[in-house]
Amino acid sequence: MKKLFKIILNIVPRPLLIRLSYIVRPILSFFFKGNTYTDPIDGKSFSSFLPYGYGTQRNNVLSPSTLSLERHRLFWLYLKNETNFFQPEPVSGASKLKVLHFAPEQCFIKRFRQLKNLDYTTTDLLSPIADVKADICDLPFEDNSYDIIFCNHVLEHIPDDTKAMQELFRVMKPGGFGVFQIPQDLSREVTFEDNTITDKKERAKIFGQYDHVRVYGRDYFDKLRAIGFKVEEVDYKANLSEEEIEKYCLGKDEIIPVVYK
Repeated sequence: MKKLFKIILNIVPRPLLIRLSYIVRPILSFFFKGNTYTDPIDGKSFSSFLPYGYGTQRNNVLSPSTLSLERHRLFWLYLKNETNFFQPEPVSGASKLKVLHFAPEQCFIKRFRQLKNLDYTTTDLLSPIADVKADICDLPFEDNSYDIIFCNHVLEHIPDDTKAMQELFRVMKPGGFGVFQIPQDLSREVTFEDNTITDKKERAKIFGQYDHVRVYGRDYFDKLRAIGFKVEEVDYKANLSEEEIEKYCLGKDEIIPVVYK
């Protein structure tokens, strides 16, 4: 199965994968029913999760029901337990929170749309499920427009990530916050880039995915600070027990970058 998944990920274009996954999810959920692992996003439990990865595949990480990965489930738990994002109704007299979500993940988009306290907009250059087709380096939104911005696992695809960060800062309201997760090697002090590596297999091996342009190190947080954001490096797993980490199939090394303007 690992080999089949790897072939599919590397051959089928991502927009088509997104469309096909809506058909596949109910089938996967049926075949992997069990009680060993639980997806906190929908509360469903399974005998195991699926493998995933463009380069080296990780075992037991892809939820059969929501298709969430480790980072999605950690992000969900943080939002649910540490923020007012899931508040059912706007506070009396208050406006809805304006949310901008880049490259919206399937495991979140429907659930976020249903929240009555949000004015929710999704954007991406290529995704077939995004509301607004836009280049993150040249956004069609006014200054100081959004209370909350989610931009998770996007910046590693962007050659000019400085310009993208500047645009994110521009469209965020003063007092707003965001979560900008990236694949990060916490053992690296400095981010690594090498545009001379053009072979897809080699790029997948070095960068984790053939269409990534860098491997972020710990200096990622300081780069965000240099743009103007206040940054909290949240190790949310430290709030969870070993049993919860195992049950939800969470990653071992994941710092959530929570930013404020």
